[in-house]
Amino acid sequence: MDLLYTRCCGIDAHKNFVMACLSIKEGGESRKEVRRFGTMSRDLVALRDWLLAAPCTHVSMERTGV
Repeated sequence: MDLLYTRCCGIDAHKNFVMACLSIKEGGESRKEVRRFGTMSRDLVALRDWLLAAPCTHVSMERTGV
């Protein structure tokens, strides 16, 4: 399988929290980091800051309701 993105994140949104899995592949090394964030604005800003610090280039999120 061809590697498309070396720094990406998958997000699973729940009612009261968001789970995020950051995947980084560099120089033959691979690592994943999973974190849980709240759904309040300050928590989502923390999620954004975490991804920018990575620096994550692509994010995928499940389809959500309202």
